[in-house]
Amino acid sequence: MLVIASRGSQLALWQAHWVEAQLTAAGHPCRLEIIKTTGDKITNVPLAKVGGKGLFTKEIEEALLDGRAHLAVHSLKDLPTELPEGLVLAAVPPREDPRDAICGRRLADLPQGAKVGTSSLRRAAQLRQLRPDLIVESVRGNLDTRLRKLDEGQYDSILLAAAGLKRLGWADRIAEILEPEQMCPAVGQGALAIETRAGSTVAALLDHAETHTAITAERALLCALGGGCQVPIGAHATVSEGRVSLLAIVAAPDGSQIIRATTSGPVSDAAALGATLAEELLGRGAKQILEAVYSA
Repeated sequence: MLVIASRGSQLALWQAHWVEAQLTAAGHPCRLEIIKTTGDKITNVPLAKVGGKGLFTKEIEEALLDGRAHLAVHSLKDLPTELPEGLVLAAVPPREDPRDAICGRRLADLPQGAKVGTSSLRRAAQLRQLRPDLIVESVRGNLDTRLRKLDEGQYDSILLAAAGLKRLGWADRIAEILEPEQMCPAVGQGALAIETRAGSTVAALLDHAETHTAITAERALLCALGGGCQVPIGAHATVSEGRVSLLAIVAAPDGSQIIRATTSGPVSDAAALGATLAEELLGRGAKQILEAVYSA
């Protein structure tokens, strides 16, 4: 029986159970192994201040390497671009909505000085440029915890990934979807990552070629920028008719500067397109922004 390693949050379990159902239907019985990660244990500090890569993956990857699990299911945006030796990104299933969503009051309906919660430097930076009059504060916790804080009136609105809300059946809580040109998503947002030991083929049947290509471009950009999942970098790739189009941003945390760039090319060049676009961003000022973030 295959062992699937997963975090224990409501969304993580939904994702793991989805993978379990797909594999079981294909004749591969599975069971889940829930693993608590460093990121799960630190709940009272903004993620950007915790630092380090692999906050939500390190302990799960250790279970793969020591044989306690055959495959792991992650939110792809949590997966560092550099994997431990012996592990591979074996499959990327079809992507859910990659965009960001507002729960509470719509952006245009928020009064001056309204309080908006987000756990993401990337979202906060773009929000501060869109609406510099708003008060942006950190909100941590699982989706249901963050929604409860909104309902209690601690925030006028909160920013969340649309994918998580849709997967858990809470799409009706979405007041507004922000398009990538307005709020560029995180690298890999809305996609799942299935990680295995090198040489394992069991997850290959879950791979979706177009999503994997888009993710390849986004992650190549992130890798070339030297960024982890908690830095103000956004990327959104789409694939159509054999070509990949990539939009990316690097933002100053206070929203004072957001550098945007786009590119497109054949799907076979996905990784090179991401790396090249990263170099363009670095040359246009992203290097100084990222150095300031890392030294803060």
